[in-house]
This record gives sequence, structure tokens and C-alpha cells, in this order.
Amino acid sequence: MIESADVLTTALEPPRYAHHDDAGADLCAAEAVVLAPGERATVGTGVAIALPEGYAGFVVPRSGLAARHGITIVNAPGTVDAGYRGEIRVTLLNTDAATPYAVSVGDRIAQLIVVPVTRARFVKVDELPDSARGANGFGSTGYTSVQSGGNA
Repeated sequence: MIESADVLTTALEPPRYAHHDDAGADLCAAEAVVLAPGERATVGTGVAIALPEGYAGFVVPRSGLAARHGITIVNAPGTVDAGYRGEIRVTLLNTDAATPYAVSVGDRIAQLIVVPVTRARFVKVDELPDSARGANGFGSTGYTSVQSGGNA
């Protein structure tokens, strides 16, 4: 059973789930734009929502647009806070080096994932507890699978 939350919207076309078990609801373009190679543009969706307190929305790229056309979202995931009431706009980026991409009104350009969030309480301490990873950051776990015998 999938848990659900009531999300109020004033949109003429509310976000929709393509399949009953999808995590993300589709956000569609409310305006047309052509993205030249390497260009970005912020595209309106015509969707404004009121999330319940304790929830957030995350705007994420559509995998098909990324794989087939190189279209992604610059600040993915974009965060929609429970208190925000404005239009959800999506900053698309055409990563293709040669081919422009045309977005038409009604095209599915992103997905909205609504999730419960926990509010952290940050506690000041003099020293953090030790961990196996420690302070090692970017790339510290390698880039190939340990199973493949490559560098870990």
C-alpha cells in the first residue's frame, strides 16, 4: 500500500503519475521554448501547490529526456518547501553539444516527488565521533566496482 498525502493545487492540469506505482508525478511545460546546445531556460509549469507541513517536493529530471536528448535540470533536485505557494518552474539545460531541443506546451519536462521530511536539530559539539570513512570526500570510494576487480 502506498502512503499518500493531500497536496492542494490551483493548476488547471495537476501533476499526474503515469503509472500507479511511480514515485514521481509528471510536471508539464506551460510555455514553449527552444533550448540551443548548451543553453538553459527556466520553464513554467502552471502548477502551484500547498504541501502539508512536514513534507517537501523534489523536482527531478525525466530519465528519458536525459538519455534521448541530453535534457536535464540544472539544480536537480529542485526543492519545493511546504510554505512555498508560487508556480513551480523548472530550469532545463540542453547538454547536447550539437542539437537544439524544442519544448512544447504540455510536454512532460520533470517529475515532482513528494516526501515526508525530518527537521534536523543541529547540536554543537567540540569533536565529531569517528567513522570508517572519516573526512574522505569526493571520489574517496573509487569509481569501479570492487566485484569487477578494479580500483575501489
